[in-house]
Formats: sequence, C-alpha cells, structure tokens
Amino acid sequence: MTRLYVELLRYTIRKLERRNTNRLPNNVNFAFGGVEGESILLGLDMAGIAASSGRLVVRGSLEPSHVLLALGQTAELARSSLRITLGKDNTHEEIDYLISTLSDLVGKFS
Repeated sequence: MTRLYVELLRYTIRKLERRNTNRLPNNVNFAFGGVEGESILLGLDMAGIAASSGRLVVRGSLEPSHVLLALGQTAELARSSLRITLGKDNTHEEIDYLISTLSDLVGKFS
C-alpha cells in the first residue's frame, strides 16, 4: 500500500485524504481535483479494476460522501474521491496497472 500511496502522490493525485495511524493499512482514499470520481470509477471498471466511491445515488443525483464532508473535505473533492483496497494477493504488476490506468483516466477527463 505504501508503494501505491507514493506513486499516487507522485503522478496523479490532486488531493489525498489524511494519512495517519488511525486508518486501515490496505485502504487508500484519494481525490482528483476537477475530475468527477464517477468517470474515473467507470473507466477503472471497464479496465477490470474494482474500486469504490462511497457515494449513494439519491433521487437521481450523486451525493458526496457524508464521511468525507464530516472530515472537512469540500463537496467537490468528496465527489471526486475514490477508495482502493489491496489484498495480500495483489501483485506489483497489478499495482503498476492500476497506477498506469489511473494516470491515463485522469489525463483523459481533466
């Protein structure tokens, strides 16, 4: 997870949620300022990568995560956030593929 975190900061991240000891070690939540998380999420899905955004569809509109809002994030950043969770069986090649795909998608939708 540390490798993914560092690569996201280096290449594609506009805003990263707080990193501290009170978090799951295999989970990272990040945001791309100015890019809708839903677009990135759909692109990842089409590339065979599972991710989540933590938002609910309410009456046909996407609502930002109430948890991220409570943590002080703006509605725009909360809407652009994604969550990735890795498992013990994920390989370095899969992480490279994720980073490359995210970079391509952010470039496409920016």
